[in-house]
Formats: sequence, C-alpha cells, structure tokens
Amino acid sequence: MAGLAPTFGRGAMTNHWVDIKNADVVLIMGGNAAEAHPCGFKWVTEAKAHNKAKLIVVDPRFTRSASVADFYAPIRTGTDIVFLGGVINYLLANDKIHHDYVRNYTDFPYLVRDDFAFDAGLYSGYNAEKRTYDKTSWDYEKGADGYVKTDPTLQDPRCVYQLLKKHYSRYTPEMVERACGTPKDKFLKVCEMLASTATAGRAASILYALGWTQHSIGSQIIRTGAMVQLLLGNIGVAGGGMNALRGHSNIQGLTDLGLMTNLLPGYMTLPNEPEQDFDQYIATRALKPLRPNQLSYWQNYKKFHVSLMKAWWGKSATAQNNWAYDYLPKLDRSYDMLQVFELMNEGKVNGYICQGFNPLAAAPNKNKLNGAFAKLKFLVIMDPLNTETAEFWRNAGDYNNVDTASIKTEVFRLPTTCFAEEEGSLVNSGRWLQWHWKGAEPPGEARSDIEIMAALYARLRKMYQDEGGAYPDPILNLDWPYSNPLSPTAEELAKEYTGKAIVDLADPKDPSKVTRKGGEQLSGFAELRDDGTTSSGCWIFAGAWSQAGNLMARRDNSDPTGIGQTLNWAWAWPANRRVLYNRASCDPSGKPYNPDRKLISWNGKTWGGADVPDFKLDEDPAGGMGPFIMNPEGVARFFARAGMAEGPFPEHYEPFETPIGFNPLNPQRPEVTNNPAARIFKDDLAQMGKADRFPYAATTYRLTEHFHYWTKNVRLNSVIQPQQFVEIGEALAQELGIANGSMVKVSSNRGYIKAVALVTKRIKPLTIEGKKVHHVGIPIHWGFVGIAKPGYIANTLTPFVGDGNSQTPESKSFLVNVEKA
Repeated sequence: MAGLAPTFGRGAMTNHWVDIKNADVVLIMGGNAAEAHPCGFKWVTEAKAHNKAKLIVVDPRFTRSASVADFYAPIRTGTDIVFLGGVINYLLANDKIHHDYVRNYTDFPYLVRDDFAFDAGLYSGYNAEKRTYDKTSWDYEKGADGYVKTDPTLQDPRCVYQLLKKHYSRYTPEMVERACGTPKDKFLKVCEMLASTATAGRAASILYALGWTQHSIGSQIIRTGAMVQLLLGNIGVAGGGMNALRGHSNIQGLTDLGLMTNLLPGYMTLPNEPEQDFDQYIATRALKPLRPNQLSYWQNYKKFHVSLMKAWWGKSATAQNNWAYDYLPKLDRSYDMLQVFELMNEGKVNGYICQGFNPLAAAPNKNKLNGAFAKLKFLVIMDPLNTETAEFWRNAGDYNNVDTASIKTEVFRLPTTCFAEEEGSLVNSGRWLQWHWKGAEPPGEARSDIEIMAALYARLRKMYQDEGGAYPDPILNLDWPYSNPLSPTAEELAKEYTGKAIVDLADPKDPSKVTRKGGEQLSGFAELRDDGTTSSGCWIFAGAWSQAGNLMARRDNSDPTGIGQTLNWAWAWPANRRVLYNRASCDPSGKPYNPDRKLISWNGKTWGGADVPDFKLDEDPAGGMGPFIMNPEGVARFFARAGMAEGPFPEHYEPFETPIGFNPLNPQRPEVTNNPAARIFKDDLAQMGKADRFPYAATTYRLTEHFHYWTKNVRLNSVIQPQQFVEIGEALAQELGIANGSMVKVSSNRGYIKAVALVTKRIKPLTIEGKKVHHVGIPIHWGFVGIAKPGYIANTLTPFVGDGNSQTPESKSFLVNVEKA
C-alpha cells in the first residue's frame, strides 16, 4: 500500500470491521470473506440489508461470497493488476473520479523528474544482472527551495496525473478480457458500479486477503486497489478504505510488533549495514516536508526510536551509545523467510527456533524445506500442538517420504499454551487491541511463550556472564524489570509497550509545569521524547494502557453516531483512531463530504467528531495542510517514488508459472514476462514449471470448516471436512475423464499430492489470448499430523518465489497437471 502512505504496514485495515456496514459498494477481490472470515462478513450483510449496498465479487471461483453477491466476475489468478489497472483507465478516461479529492489530497499535480522513464515493462535504472533497480530517477522534480514543483492545472506532461493516464491507457477493457479472461461486459459493469462512488455522498470498501498478497506482485496489486480508492475519494471516509482481512490476530500483531526481519515495533526499520551513523539513520527516516505547511509526522521518528531503546535497555541506553543504537544489528541483507530457508538449504544455518509457525505446511516447496531442515543441527518447535514441521523427519509413507535414518537433526518440542490459557491483548484486522482473560489452565507441562522465552533469555545471559562472548553488552544490559524474571506478566508487558514517563516531564512551553510525573503511564505517542525521558515498546500502541487503566479491556459498545464508531470498545491503534486518514473525509475547508456519515469536522477552532481526528487538532484548514500527514508531501501517492521494488506505478507481470508463457502487455519482451524485481534465487528460477507439462493454473485457499493447519487436531472439524480434496471444473473433468469423488494426482514441478476430486460448476474455463485456461482449486488444511484422515501438504506444489517488497510467497498462482490417481 505504498501509494497510500503505508505507515501502518501492508496488512492493517484503514477502516474497521463494523465500518463496512456504511459502504454503498463492497468489492471483495483477492479474498473470500463469507467463507474465510464468516464473522466479519456479517458487516457486509449489514451493508446490504440496511444500506442497500451492492456487493461485487471478482474471483477465479464462484465462491460462497459470490453466491450472495449482486454481481460476480471471473478472473484468471495472478492478473489482478490488469483488472484494476483497467478500472483506473476506465475512471480516468470517463472522468469518473472525485475531482476535489484527487486535486487536493493526492500527488496528481506533482511533477516527476525528467530522467524517470518507463519502456515496455521496465522502469529507468534497471540492472538485469542483479534483478534490481537504481531508483534515483523515481522521484519528484524539486525546486531550489527543496520543495516539489507542481502544476495545479494538471496539464504538464510530467505531472503525476498525466503520467498515470499514459501508463494505464494500455489497460483497456479488451486487454482485461484477453489477459484476465473476464468478459468485457462484466468488467465494464464492475467499473460502473465502482464509479458510482466517485461522489461526496457515496463510498466503496475494498476487502482483500491472501488472494492479493501471496503473489510475486502482491504488494503492487494492493497498491493498485488503493489507487482505485483514491481516484474515487474512498480513503479516510466512513464505509471506504483498503481493508485487509487478517486470518488471525497473530498476523496483525507480528507486523505491529516488528517481527518481520527488517522491522522494529511500530513499523520502524532496522538499520542496514552501511548505516553505522545514528544521526544519519534517523535523518533518512525522519523526512522533512516536501511542500510548504505539511506535517510529515515521521519527523518524530527519533522520539519513537529512543523511547523504544529505553524500553529495551533502560538505563543502559544513553546519549553516549546513541541510545543503544550501537546494540542493534545492521542488516547485510534481508533475512526474510525465503532467505533463511535458502541459507538453511545451503547448510549455512545450524539451528532454527520455530515459534507458533508450521513452515513445512505454510511455506512454499515442502520438499525443499524437508531438505533444509535435514541440514540443521537442531530444530526447536514452540507450539500448543504437534505439527508437520516437528515431524519433518518422520517417514509418513507417500505423504512425507523421507529417509529418517539419514536425518541427524535433533528436534526439541516445547509445548506452549494457546490463547484461551493466557491473558493479554489480541489485535484484529481493524487495529483494535482487545484484552482477553485466561479461561483455563494449560494441560501437562505446557508453558506460555512468555515463560519459555524468559527462561531462554535467563540462560543465555548466564552463559554470557560466565563465559563471555564477542559482544555481550546487548544481552547483559537488556532491561528486565519484571517482578518474576522467569515469568513476566501480560500486564507488565502491556504497560511496557504502551509507554511511561521515566522522570517528571516538563511542559515544553512552560518548564515550570509538569505534564506527566515520572513512572506514570503515557496517554499517547504525542508525549514521547527523544531525550531518554520516556519509554515505549511500540509507539503505535502508546496510550492503550494509560493512567486511566487498561483501555484495551473496555467493553462499552454504545454508538451515539449510528455509524459504528464505538470508541469505548477496546482501543484501536494509533490513538484509538478507528478510521485512518479521516481528515480526508472533509473538503479542504473542513466540511464533511458526507454529513450523514460524518467522522470529523472543523468547527472554526478545532477538529472533532465521531472519531479521533487523524490531524493536528488545532490546524486551521486554511493553511492547506494535507490529510496524509505521515507522508512528507502531505498527500497520498499515486507515484510511489522509491518505495517499491518494481516501480512507482504498478505494472502487470505474469506469475512465475504462467499458463500462457508471455506477458500480454509486453508479448515481445521475455525479460518482463515475470516480475523483474521479485524475490527469487537462481536455482528456483531455473526450476519453474512450464505449461507444456503443467497446463492448468492452480490456486490455494481456506475453508470455513477448518482453520489453517490446527483444526485437523479437532474431532468435530475433522468429521465436518474429513478428507483432502481438490476442486476442478466440470469442463476439465470431462476432458480428463475424471468422475466426482474419484482420486486424482495433482503435480507441479516440485512434487505431487493425491486427493479426492470435487467436480464443480464453480470453476469454469477462461479464454486467455485465444487459449482455454482451466483453474484447479486446492484447500490448504491437510497434512500427515493430526486426527483427521492424513493428507498431503498443499504447499508441496507451490513455487519458492516471493513478492519483491514483502517477500510473501506466490502461493496463489502456479501451474499443475491433473490426472487420475
């Protein structure tokens, strides 16, 4: 979502679940909310029932979501950018955009550097050998004053508006039909329905899930969707937004708390190896405004960072050691999931601690992972249940055919508690932190993750104390202020990540006054300072546990607004704000675009209303400050500058395993068939399957009756969905002579699975560039561990390639063959 000021990650909702009921149009694309998020889907049905909303579903399969939709359109997996780019072209060509919004709240008038160029699938600065870009030219044109040059008339050919129009002029309805297989009339109907919200009184909400993220161009798919919403004026408004449907709280929480390899909590980033200088590290991230009177709130980066370091290292984080910046690792490369498993496969990793993760089932190319795990000296599994990863060494016959005797890896299983046996906060898709209380004691010797990690830390610190080490300071000096060092409580950790004043905080405007006493909890991130006087383990969570108590535990669902703004139910990051960028719900003067669904407004002195304003409370709109205050330009970006791996505008590239073998937008250039900046290793690139041997496009997905890889350990779920199956369309079944209920073998260039064939009307062949393309649907839930009937790991089939920005594997589009078992 880089074009949308991706301050808060690639996955959080900009709105929230309840707000979906305010939509006039709902587009579900890259997801199947009715089936995979049935509780959240309630709010789509509320929108339809009470707001007369129209539901659109675009999907390769006619899903349960599609069964209750007002309009369904088919699409070939992996071609979402063509479809969404076609929508952009339609909106621009037919002048179906929110003019007031895009002129004032986006970078439409901004001029782009003269040396930026795009030529038949490649942007300026590409290095084919390294598969990366020099992004220097991907920037705005700046004047002598350092500010971006603009053309308010939008006539300059180098302004973002004109470049955008030119780029997507190739994405015609005819191209959509040729590349996506979506009939032209159906595509245009979707365009018309979405275009109906390009007005002040209407809004569309886009709901997506892993069907958008798990592609080699996943981040750019999401950006394209965000650009559609910006053209329509649907970001920051009630019933609008880009809304990622997270499957469970672990996913939202891990990104919020910085558990991706290059992140720190609150979407700050670790330094890279060249960034040895602390001040330069801060300056690179604390960006100054690019236009007059813009806020660029990341200017406060140092406050967030120093407060984090104080939370981690306490008194040991001082000005002399750059607030413990010297303790942080400096990355020589990205250590994402794919990189770690690649290094493991090369024999360069000795041990792996696997916490709350089942990579043998969840990561791509199961056979490659089996080989990688076999090269480890030790493997530690922390999980409430047994997993396939914990038993990768076991020969389970055809389901996991390995030579157990040759595997020397020592596996340790550390049974953990599950959420019902713990106290703490969960974070949902809508950024709500909701406190939950312990419901039961764990069985046997199970311990909480907190206890296990605390015990590991205590032992590591003791070893460093007794034996020394190359650089023991970060371990020995870590602050560990818990009442029981071997079992910190959820309350202690929550207070730590929300933040406190270390000493009395003086009012900057009147030093004689104390705004916060030392030891008190902070009310929000605005109180954070860069002088070592405050601490906060995650700045976006600051204020969740304030002096008023645990706000995450609130359960007041009163809604005086009538639009679902229950501000006293739990607590939403940041600042208990429910709709991000809500300043954009008002016109430049501060008057709400839609008075019937008013979020905030300007009363002449201050901003206020049904939500916490995403703006300076006393900022007079006459000053012209933009609503996207995290961006240095103050507006949302259509032109992503240097933020994305593939280019400033999303461009379609085929999945790495494409059923047609070329890129319809650039058929004469094989070098741009696939994403030229994707995350892929040389050996895996050479092993991609071709359509001559694997002619069918496959995709994976979830079922309502199972939850990922867990519920095959639950008897009731295993009764409801007892056996692994794959879905194939009636036309393909007829071609292959396959009967419903018979066993089939589905194979890719990496292995095969065998399952029951579910012959269905829900998947129909599509015509792509004159060629018939069949889809095969593969649910993910089975494996060789659990009480359900054993099955094959679906990711036996998926390729080892990832998105160039998030490194998310391409599990939603690959090639298979289907034959009778």
